[in-house]
Amino acid sequence: MGRHSLPDADRAGTADPRIRARRRNVALATALVVTVAGGTAAALHGSLFSLGGSCRDDAVHIAVTASPDIAPALRAAAADARAKNVTADGRCLDVSVSARESYEVADALRSGKKSEAQVWVPDSDAWVQRVTGTSAATQVTSLGNVASSPVGVAMVPSAARALGWPTKTYSWTELAGTALRDKGLSLGATDPARSSTGLLALARLSAAASRVKGGDVQAAAMVKTLARHTSDDDTKLLDSLPRDSSGPARSDSRRNQALILSEQAAFAHNTAADGDDDLDLFYPTDGAPLLDYPYTLVDESDLSTDESRAALRFMTLLAEAAPRQFLRKSGFRTDAESPSDTLVTEAGGRYPQPYAHLLAEPSSKDVLQEALGMWTITMESARITTVVDASSSMAEPLPGGHRSRMDVTKESLLQALATFTSEDEIGLWKFSTKLDGHKDYRVLVPTERLGDVKGTRTQREKLASAFRSLKPVPHGATGLYDTTLAAYKAAVASYAKGRFNALVVLTDGVNQDPGSISRSDLVTELQKLADPERPVPLIAIAVGPDSDQREVDQIARATGGSGQRVNEPSQIHAAMLRAITAAGTVTPN
Repeated sequence: MGRHSLPDADRAGTADPRIRARRRNVALATALVVTVAGGTAAALHGSLFSLGGSCRDDAVHIAVTASPDIAPALRAAAADARAKNVTADGRCLDVSVSARESYEVADALRSGKKSEAQVWVPDSDAWVQRVTGTSAATQVTSLGNVASSPVGVAMVPSAARALGWPTKTYSWTELAGTALRDKGLSLGATDPARSSTGLLALARLSAAASRVKGGDVQAAAMVKTLARHTSDDDTKLLDSLPRDSSGPARSDSRRNQALILSEQAAFAHNTAADGDDDLDLFYPTDGAPLLDYPYTLVDESDLSTDESRAALRFMTLLAEAAPRQFLRKSGFRTDAESPSDTLVTEAGGRYPQPYAHLLAEPSSKDVLQEALGMWTITMESARITTVVDASSSMAEPLPGGHRSRMDVTKESLLQALATFTSEDEIGLWKFSTKLDGHKDYRVLVPTERLGDVKGTRTQREKLASAFRSLKPVPHGATGLYDTTLAAYKAAVASYAKGRFNALVVLTDGVNQDPGSISRSDLVTELQKLADPERPVPLIAIAVGPDSDQREVDQIARATGGSGQRVNEPSQIHAAMLRAITAAGTVTPN
């Protein structure tokens, strides 16, 4: 299914015959970029590029680590700069570019590891946010963006035509919903924990679902379905497409007819000279999220003046004509809102698909964390004990309404319960001073598998009933410290291998039990109990304006967890999802 430029008015409806010559030309042009890029590595060792005398002895070297999709274009730009003896403050640029997955670099930097590269170009600012959001991380500084590529849904021609491509347009939820409802149309995606494309699309879908009643449940169902068709990266995802006539039939249910894919990845697939059918690309009507390729300095304070200026010079060089051409030939946009007609059509787009309709604002850090949290508890069955504050202050009404803090807390817990599967293990404690004899806590429902049946009810039904029955204890105070220690001991003792284990404590105040363990002693005991080989992060959520986030965060971090604060109980579920993501980035201290 070869393509020409975007159809003019008098060409609308023109047939779309395969034009192998066009594909070969584009493939050759792309191969030329890759060839030049490949030659860069050899040039570093074999002096294939002849440098002037001053450059040979006085070049300033900059190492760049880049996302694998953009690395070839950056290598080509670096090779071009060497060939032209481009200088920074009179010293020639000697730039080497290595390819590494963005999530791998982010994980290393987040753990505080030093980098041999002075510059990092991930495929999305989402990875930069994850690094800068961790106090122990290596410092990174984003200076701007060098390219972009929107994310859409690519389909094999038969599936696209069945959905009315290119004339019919869809929103994100309509595209995903159609694919998920149609048993003959499997939708594949890359793993959001490893891929910006998968993460940005998941965040967009989750955000859209959250705006409708029951959206969290719908989003969870969507994630569960997507999880069955995920791949680690674009290469493996594209391998999941139906094979040609010599391979399995197109009806093979194990293969995907639709893929969440970036425009650049679709372009690279469609212009490859391997004989596969081109993909058609749907651009969502409610806006496509962008891979934005931020140019990021690594450990800027550690760079020499020459290295800093050379890194800046290479960034400005990428905005010049020749490097921009390398980027465009590799399928990247150098102007997000005004892509070339050739790029869009080669990627599988065609008017009236809204290929220039991009999201006005990128997904916030919180939205991305919530999406990752939902993904985590979907991919790994969870074992979570929830401990709820039942002190008298939970009876206080929320501002501007008649519902109490406890009323909205119960509603949020029921909402969260609906997103867990029958394989997840969930339990419930409540606490207040002297609730059970001398104890400040009581186990209402032991932590067990939601699908298990004891007597006439499932564990899920028991929990739902217990949530609805929660009531504040008259004159009860907040027995936070003793309860937290007892619940954490129980969670560690019942650790379930192969699951996401966590303890969730919800409280609207500070500890009010004068006879309890002290905060410093609590932190010390939690640190002793925490085992990195059997992690059970404490997720402490401070509810309401009187709550103390600093206190709960200090307590939670002793276990590798984190403290969150919500202004009202309706935000509890989102806070839990953010904390689940944060649990993978915090080390007990």
